[in-house]
Amino acid sequence: MQKDFHYYATYCAAILSGYTHEEAMVICYSDQFVDLCSATLLSKLKAPKSAATTQLQLELMDSRTDIISLQNITRIWSSFHFLPGDLYAKREKCSKSYLNKYRLICKPNSDLLLSTVEHAKDKSLQAVGLAMHVLADTWAHSYFAGTPSLVINNTDPYFFELIPDGDDYTERRITFMHKTSIKDDPDSSTYVSSLYQSSENSIMNLGHGRAGHLPDYSFIRYRYLPAWGDYDDILKDNPSDYIHAFAQMIEAMKYLRGANASFQKSCYDFEAISPYRDEIDAIIKKRQLDACADWKAFGEKLSGHTIEDFDLNKYQSEYMEAPSKLKDETFIGRFILAAMVQKSMVTNAIFESGNILAGFSVNYWKKGFRGIKDYKKLLELFSI
Repeated sequence: MQKDFHYYATYCAAILSGYTHEEAMVICYSDQFVDLCSATLLSKLKAPKSAATTQLQLELMDSRTDIISLQNITRIWSSFHFLPGDLYAKREKCSKSYLNKYRLICKPNSDLLLSTVEHAKDKSLQAVGLAMHVLADTWAHSYFAGTPSLVINNTDPYFFELIPDGDDYTERRITFMHKTSIKDDPDSSTYVSSLYQSSENSIMNLGHGRAGHLPDYSFIRYRYLPAWGDYDDILKDNPSDYIHAFAQMIEAMKYLRGANASFQKSCYDFEAISPYRDEIDAIIKKRQLDACADWKAFGEKLSGHTIEDFDLNKYQSEYMEAPSKLKDETFIGRFILAAMVQKSMVTNAIFESGNILAGFSVNYWKKGFRGIKDYKKLLELFSI
């Protein structure tokens, strides 16, 4: 997903779940910040680089493909953008290395999603926003994995877009291009994707890079034959997935603010959106690459307040100028703590499943502190 959903649509969902305008702004800012909190930015802020929730293109290009670098990539992308759907999935007649990657394929309504939402309960609004980013991406990024893998994430020429045509659909073959000088063109079903690399662990094969931004567009429906699915036809219906993501965010945030007693898998608050269903569907299904303006207008109508534009620099001075002992109380400080909790939780779950693609992990609360010193503060501040 991109800013239109992570920022503006998240604001709308927060308002519909009962948060105030001011609270919704913190939540949606934190949601969008997940896509921008890189090690480069954290280094500039003199903040813990272990709290990075994304990697810039230049950072990825500089990354090596040794085991340590691949584990760092997997920790970030699996924790925040491609939450594994089933860490104990079964697969016959395959190698252990392939099975480990297969188990990292992102899908909605996983055990890890429950843990993600529950870990944000009674924490900061920044933690709520971060959790909503992870939740939404489980829908948009399903069928791709947050680790470099040609066999899991590759695409081939059999890739078709299903374009609405009355009560039916017209199929059109998608053309993937690898030129930075062109833009995605829905009118011709031409989209930019990462360059094919035959190396299994090339960063070009990370996440949905080989499918370009298709998973990030709410309007698109497409079908293809992934190798991990034994080349069976997979249909990805983004309009359906995005409306489920939106309704599930409302369900989750009602739980997080205390209006609902629990949060469970496959529960969606369609009742909350029923008065606005036609308007929301129209935004989601509109064939446009950027729906920010439409979601912004809808959100401002819901709350009666102006949604300010996202400003990456907004909270940086507050963090840098705060005394060391007070940095955790700043906006970015609270986000950093939430990010470390999420990354620690996911990495530990992957490791405990017998999978070391995200590196080694220690359950600090059972075995005491070991490892990256940045995480030591979690022992005092959180109970996981």
